[in-house]
Amino acid sequence: MKNRFRVATFNANSLRSRLEIVVGWLRHHEPDALCVQETRVMDAAFPHSAFDELGYYSSFVGQKSFNGVAILSREEPEDVVIGLGIEGMDEEARIVRTRIRGIEVVNTYVPQGTAVDSPRFEYKLNWLAALKDYFERDFTPDTPLVWVGDFNVATQPIDVYDPQRLAGSVCFHPDEQKALERLMDWGFVDVFRQHHPGEEKLYSFFDYRIPNAVKRKLGWRIDHIWATRPLADKSLDCWIDLEPRLLEKPSDHTFVVADFEIN
Repeated sequence: MKNRFRVATFNANSLRSRLEIVVGWLRHHEPDALCVQETRVMDAAFPHSAFDELGYYSSFVGQKSFNGVAILSREEPEDVVIGLGIEGMDEEARIVRTRIRGIEVVNTYVPQGTAVDSPRFEYKLNWLAALKDYFERDFTPDTPLVWVGDFNVATQPIDVYDPQRLAGSVCFHPDEQKALERLMDWGFVDVFRQHHPGEEKLYSFFDYRIPNAVKRKLGWRIDHIWATRPLADKSLDCWIDLEPRLLEKPSDHTFVVADFEIN
């Protein structure tokens, strides 16, 4: 569809380990942009040739064994920007952005936070605050902008399988949720919830340690697609594709996809 813009996000939990899954998914779904997190590969070893063969451009930043983000796009990207450009916040490979078909695409792998009493949790909150500064500095809420990735935050009780037991834990903590609320207040819409308000047991992450977690619907919705209002108003659909999570040697996350109608 000429006027359709399809964007997807996927935490690969090692891109090279999940390369067959990613390539197969690209062939079948043909997104305009696939944003990948936890590529866990240094730039010199990024498997761009596999995507070149499919006609996809690769914009990425990585590091050995940890983190790493990439945007795979069907059209040549414009103005690729790596990092937040904020002192003390760019030691880890967590953000890349580009412009595709006139839409700003921002891909983030938000710090996980480790434990509430850990310095990594404070770093996570500081990183999210810096991300808000980044959006305020470089964009306005009127910019056609989609922000996607593994946010490592479930924003509502229906976004986790056991909200009472998990309350206050990392990725479902009120301080993290407030940090995301501040970003939403700047001008974002949760595109998935725009199409699925109040729907329960819709998750993008399933812990390897829980047997048959997907079939038992024991998951978290921490992978998100958010858009500014001008773009969210053009959203046609948003969904979670569970099939890749059921394949052999899957990531513990799966793909979240959104379609927009653009000129």
